[in-house]
Amino acid sequence: MIGSIENLWEDMLSRNPARIIAVFQALSEDDQTLVIQHLKLMATDKGWHPEQRFSADSALKAINDFRNKSNLFS
Repeated sequence: MIGSIENLWEDMLSRNPARIIAVFQALSEDDQTLVIQHLKLMATDKGWHPEQRFSADSALKAINDFRNKSNLFS
């Protein structure tokens, strides 16, 4: 279960792959899609602080790595 939206984003932007994947897996498929869309925006939009952009990019990498590993076993 996910706590507050603030906790979700704290975990998602933590740069800690285990925290990122744990919170990502707890989301519904629709929410996962929304989070990925927002992370992509954060990672590429110049309006975000460079550290936020780096954290978003790190989260996207962790999610992609997780999905690629999961696909190997399905």
